[in-house]
Amino acid sequence: MGNVFGSGGTSNDLYLSNGGTAAFLDVLWLAVSDLARRPWDFRFAALLALQDQTVMGRGVVGFDLEDIDWGATPAERARAKDFVLQVIDLALDRHRWDELSYEPPYVPGYLQQYRVAVEAFTPPPHPVDKEVFPGPDMAVTASCVRHRVLDAQPYWEGCVFCTGGTMRSPADRAGEEPATAVQRPRGDS
Repeated sequence: MGNVFGSGGTSNDLYLSNGGTAAFLDVLWLAVSDLARRPWDFRFAALLALQDQTVMGRGVVGFDLEDIDWGATPAERARAKDFVLQVIDLALDRHRWDELSYEPPYVPGYLQQYRVAVEAFTPPPHPVDKEVFPGPDMAVTASCVRHRVLDAQPYWEGCVFCTGGTMRSPADRAGEEPATAVQRPRGDS
């Protein structure tokens, strides 16, 4: 059973195996954690956190681009789309991949395919399914000190690397106990 990251009704849907999904999300998580600054960015991070198969189950994650609340105005939608493209581009640059406990050989192709889908997508003024995209009160704003990425709070304790164990953090290599999460300040829109 696999997972689908929909492209808004076009033929650019990304179909991934469970292992491919985990690797795809790991590299996106590294990128989104270092780029998120605005409230919408942290909401997008929350959407990615909800795709953690270690917690949600294998074969049951994925989302469609048209289910994302891209913003009320054309400028907000353009800024949000640009942020997602920046996240993908940073991941394509293999940002922090050396910290993963594995080499994701197929992920560059997944990222390129997903980038094409996002770039071709025109965000609608209102999401199709308002329940899919986390609201402002459910944004991921805490940091996992151990792995130096966003934490999956308020959904569950620990980041995607705490739950999945696919990252070699400095603390992991040193055999230290995990540090507790710290709250990141919420930015202005």
